[in-house]
Amino acid sequence: MSLSSFSETTAVTEQPVLEPATVDRRSSRLREYAGSQPRSLPAFSHAAEHPLRTAGLVDLAVEQTVGWFLSQQYSDGHWRGPLEGDTILESEYLLICGWAGRLDGDEIAGCGERILQEQLPGGGWAIYPGGEVDPSASVKAYLALKMLGYDAESEPLKRARQAIADAGGPWAVNSFTRFYLALLGQIPYAACPAVPPEMILLPDWFPISLQRVSAWSRTMIVPLSLIWAFKPVRKLPPDRGISELFEGLPHPNHVPPIGANDGWSRFFRGLDRILKVADGLGLRPLRRRAVTACRRWMLERFTASDGLGAIFPPIVWSIVALRAVGCEEDSPELVECWKQLDGLIERPDDGTTRIEPCRSPVWDTAIVLRGMAAATPAEPRSEAAMAAAADWLLEREIRFAGDWSRRVSAEPSGWCFEYANRHYPDVDDTAMVLLALADWQRSRAKSRQLWVAPRRQRIQQAVQRARHWLMAMQNTDGGWGAFDRDNNHELLCKVPFADHNAMIDPSSPDLAGRVLEAFGGIGMGVGDPVVDRGITYLRNTQEPDGSWFGRWGVNYIYGTWQAVEGLRAVGVPTDDPMVVAAARWLEDKQQATGGWGETPASYAEPALAGRGEPTASQTAWAVAGLVAAGRHDSVAARRGVQWLVTTQRSDGDWDETAFTGTGFPRVFYLRYHYYRVSFPLITLAKWRTAMAAHAPAQAAAAEKTLEGRVA
Repeated sequence: MSLSSFSETTAVTEQPVLEPATVDRRSSRLREYAGSQPRSLPAFSHAAEHPLRTAGLVDLAVEQTVGWFLSQQYSDGHWRGPLEGDTILESEYLLICGWAGRLDGDEIAGCGERILQEQLPGGGWAIYPGGEVDPSASVKAYLALKMLGYDAESEPLKRARQAIADAGGPWAVNSFTRFYLALLGQIPYAACPAVPPEMILLPDWFPISLQRVSAWSRTMIVPLSLIWAFKPVRKLPPDRGISELFEGLPHPNHVPPIGANDGWSRFFRGLDRILKVADGLGLRPLRRRAVTACRRWMLERFTASDGLGAIFPPIVWSIVALRAVGCEEDSPELVECWKQLDGLIERPDDGTTRIEPCRSPVWDTAIVLRGMAAATPAEPRSEAAMAAAADWLLEREIRFAGDWSRRVSAEPSGWCFEYANRHYPDVDDTAMVLLALADWQRSRAKSRQLWVAPRRQRIQQAVQRARHWLMAMQNTDGGWGAFDRDNNHELLCKVPFADHNAMIDPSSPDLAGRVLEAFGGIGMGVGDPVVDRGITYLRNTQEPDGSWFGRWGVNYIYGTWQAVEGLRAVGVPTDDPMVVAAARWLEDKQQATGGWGETPASYAEPALAGRGEPTASQTAWAVAGLVAAGRHDSVAARRGVQWLVTTQRSDGDWDETAFTGTGFPRVFYLRYHYYRVSFPLITLAKWRTAMAAHAPAQAAAAEKTLEGRVA
């Protein structure tokens, strides 16, 4: 593969245009309004009794937030906020660098510092703030620190060793962690699940074919299968390994099996043993053909992408897989992989190094554009900023038939999450971009920036293509998955290497809600067959308590908000039992402070749904859900708004450290740093608009009441 093959890959190194911080001339008024308010509001608030005061705070909060975003925009028109995961990213980065002999980079020490910074008092590591010790995260962190030279008897590692033992020991780790341990000679490959490369040769209709698994699983399975086939190992010096964690534990042949104990799980474990025996005996007649197909499959997906799948795990596995099949370190393929991996490195001001799981520019830009369109009056700077953002999004429409086209016949369209990932546009980003373009058009009907003829035509054409693509991606059950149609073969969740809890990509209520909201934004509604099927899906998946599950955000607050937004956008009335029950659930979950919060632990313990530390992002979702449900003037909505405006910082930002984004439920969570700013902006602007729209009716009602009293 030549270097020219990578010419389509987008690499953005440009920094945002950060103008000198300008304190809004009215920020002192914001502090004057909010200064007497506690950051944690009492159970009872007088906000509902002072609508003008609350409205004034909202105006100021929106103005501050818009100013903050204008200062953060990149010069080419897009926005991108930091995207933070847990320490498995820094640990795995150190493990791959150690395997490749690259532990001399200037970012290495910072990774170690962040790992130590995030260590729990009890010694282990969690996968989200406030979470319990996670065996996989803890074992990888322990090994990474040992590779950096930390002594096993140092205080952090002694505590970590005890925490790992208490959490089940090193054999409690998941499949992907086992592969890292095998790569570095800490366990044999026999202790890892079999991932035969021959899987790529199976036809699409076969029950366990590559196309049957989720898009992100495909990008991990293919390079992992090459690693399993060649079994590369870099032995560590004894003092850099983790043999002490295994002292007194069973031999790998006698460790507890991965997976559940139901019939299909036992069947696949038996198949796993057969594959390993056959591999050991050399019974692999299709291996060469499969290896060639896997290598070709990977390289095809490097083109016009920020690495394989444009996410951290496949990029790392690609490096190992390419070395295993014989690529030299200076080959164009490996140079490209390392380049993409380096592009995920962040260096905060605290001296640590943070590794991002991927970049989120399309997602962030679309959300911010929605907020700006809803919040800002017509003035040159904001108009130009929004026009530049819209143009940037339009340029990134994917007009390529990627993996999705194996099961769907539609004109290529859609948007990905990252800068470049042409094989994998996704439903969620596509719907959010449609919403952004629709919101911008609706709010700027007379804007000269919008109605430049070429831009107007591009928007109309892109919207129509994306609309048809989303319609074609609808699942048989009426919902939508993220990357593929009808990717819901639950049997695949029983294979031994499916313990990342995301082997398939079925419908989820939050995605159905967002697509319906997008359809409503472009004029579709009740009576359209696609819309009606989506409504039926949401009706069938609503929980008995009125909430909906959230696959891509934490959790029931996210799912419930987005489902209500979608239902209302397509014309489902506010008195529909679904909407009423959802609004009642949201109101019931409001905390005494006026805010809302939910812990990621609710994925494992549904009893924790809607419970957790209040956050700006989740409070914004809940209030937006109430606004959509027609309860913008309720006490709950007003108290939520007051919580937002009185906890905002003077620079327009909010403080939020909780992880409210979801990668893989129960396995990987995310902190979108923009969520705490962009969603409050959208919500406050929507609340303000709803209140203004109903003000005449409320005034008339008040006047009628007064006349009655006088009479």
